[in-house]
Amino acid sequence: MTAVLGYTDEILEGGDLTQIPPERLHSIGAIRRNSYHLLQIINDILDLSKIEAEKLEVERIRFAPAQIVADVLSQMRVRAIEKGLDLRLVFPTLVPETIESDPLRVRQILINLLGNAIKFTDRGVIRLVTRLIQDEEFPQIQFEVIDPGIGMTAEQTSRLFEPFTQADSSTTRKYGGTRLGLSICRRLAELLDGTIELESEVGSGSTFRIRLPIGSLEGVALIDNPMLLASSPCETDGKSTLPTEPLRCRILLAEDSLDNQLLLRRLLERVAAAVEIVDNGRLALERALSARDNGEPFDVILMDMQLPVLDGYNATRALRKAGYDLPILALTAHAMEADRAR
Repeated sequence: MTAVLGYTDEILEGGDLTQIPPERLHSIGAIRRNSYHLLQIINDILDLSKIEAEKLEVERIRFAPAQIVADVLSQMRVRAIEKGLDLRLVFPTLVPETIESDPLRVRQILINLLGNAIKFTDRGVIRLVTRLIQDEEFPQIQFEVIDPGIGMTAEQTSRLFEPFTQADSSTTRKYGGTRLGLSICRRLAELLDGTIELESEVGSGSTFRIRLPIGSLEGVALIDNPMLLASSPCETDGKSTLPTEPLRCRILLAEDSLDNQLLLRRLLERVAAAVEIVDNGRLALERALSARDNGEPFDVILMDMQLPVLDGYNATRALRKAGYDLPILALTAHAMEADRAR
């Protein structure tokens, strides 16, 4: 999936699209859209399997809810723009500067719900409403995703949070999807000791409402203008996020996949980086130390973690043991919690 998505992005963002025949450009766009859809399904299945196996853990840390909702809205804006929709943040109450929950899982819930709203809405404004539910002993935060989309009947909403369930078969045919995202949202809300509710009316849209406990607010400031805290550096107009200034640096790429080697070389050389490639961890170790000892060290090493001969973990350990103190960045397609921790 990395190679498929990478090469389609490289084609669509890396040159003059007017030189590509329209029918071919349409085909490339279809590959890209469906690849992202498949990747989402894969991620959802992995998450759901971990939840059902009781292997998914949640954190309890403090974070700024205003920044989370701003980041989520920024991330989803491109998809909304593609459908001609408007996304808006609404803060009808004071909002705590920080709350205690799991920011990764809160973000995941909101992204799934906004993605669902965008999918089933053809026009108008989708709102993400964040409010504080005041309670001295048990304060909560409430998120509402409100859309003016197709809506559902009471019978349809009653089974909507079950895996692989759509409102009806015609919805599946028209919009696609598995509804795994909504099932995951319910499970995550429960893991966070919260609730998720749905109000919907056919032809008038839907409101998904999530309430989560947020820990003690003792000593926490309540912000009367959360928009000031919701400024996000992640705003995008859908264009390439490659740096505009040349990097002018030397990079050692340790990657054993030929497809990924070629893709990463193209992307890095487009921003004037000089790239040297090795295909196993032993060569990465030897080349990095040789370049350092010759007074021409690499500015950064991009190290795949699953390399032959010597994997990225052991190659990195050997480099550090040899006193190599320059940056080493991990590359991996393994994105599970255990892989990140390792």
